[in-house]
Amino acid sequence: MRVGVYLNTLGTDLDTLLGRARAAADMGFASVFLSQLTSLDAIAVAGLGAREVAGIEVGTAVVQTYPRHPLALAVQALTAQVISGNRFTLGIGPSHRQIIEGSYGLPYERPARHTREYLTALVPLLRGEPTEYRGETLSVAGQVEVPGATPPPVLLSALGPAMLRIAGELADGTVTTWTGAAAIAEHIVPRITEAARAAGRPAPRIVASALVAVTADPEGVRRQVAEQLGFAAGFASYRAMLELQGLSGLHETVIAGDERTVEKELTRFADAGATDFLVSPAGNEQDRTRTLDVVRALRLPGTE
Repeated sequence: MRVGVYLNTLGTDLDTLLGRARAAADMGFASVFLSQLTSLDAIAVAGLGAREVAGIEVGTAVVQTYPRHPLALAVQALTAQVISGNRFTLGIGPSHRQIIEGSYGLPYERPARHTREYLTALVPLLRGEPTEYRGETLSVAGQVEVPGATPPPVLLSALGPAMLRIAGELADGTVTTWTGAAAIAEHIVPRITEAARAAGRPAPRIVASALVAVTADPEGVRRQVAEQLGFAAGFASYRAMLELQGLSGLHETVIAGDERTVEKELTRFADAGATDFLVSPAGNEQDRTRTLDVVRALRLPGTE
């Protein structure tokens, strides 16, 4: 299992993000993935980050599809790919009704159908192919030519059965959040793997992410997460995943405790079939620094 770092772009300036990407590479992490919120553009920062930091994969987790036409996103992604020296991975997802309708003012209709049609149009565009597609939710006619860019891998944020089936059939894998190791093993891996197999595609990449804190105050960290992010449990896909796991709040998915506790939990993700794990450091500044120091030294199953 490859281990990377998840960086939150909200409220963080460009130089700080690039510095954190550089630090992650220096510490030996395999990748850096960036959130896409109402702050710096994650695709642009990822491309620039890879250009300035050698030898590390960069990616997004995730860029919302509804506000971005597939043709426009293909231009962005292939530009980031060539800037990065072909080390860019594009993570996308339909986001949530509260964001798409509430912030962007766009109708959040039939997200699974929208996602299937979006990927059907996007993937050939990323290959540089002339593409004409007329679907129920979108239409595309065009071609993107970016000299020197190879098609970037595409990950889909997928938690429910329909989205996992789409990810297995049309994408290179999935990126998950608020999902524990047991749900990865019992829910995520079987569904996406079977969908990929039935579609004649390679085994999918399964990128799991979680808030992690090596801390003397695990309950304090969880309370902080509940206060800051608990509202997101109202998003339908997150609520369904929590219910599947028998949990009531997002804070219950936080991995927090001493070094042995964190090592045990990350090992469970590797054993569950996650190909990658993205560490999102939580807690106070000291906790976050210690967390990265501890995680980079772990010898997890599947790591080199």
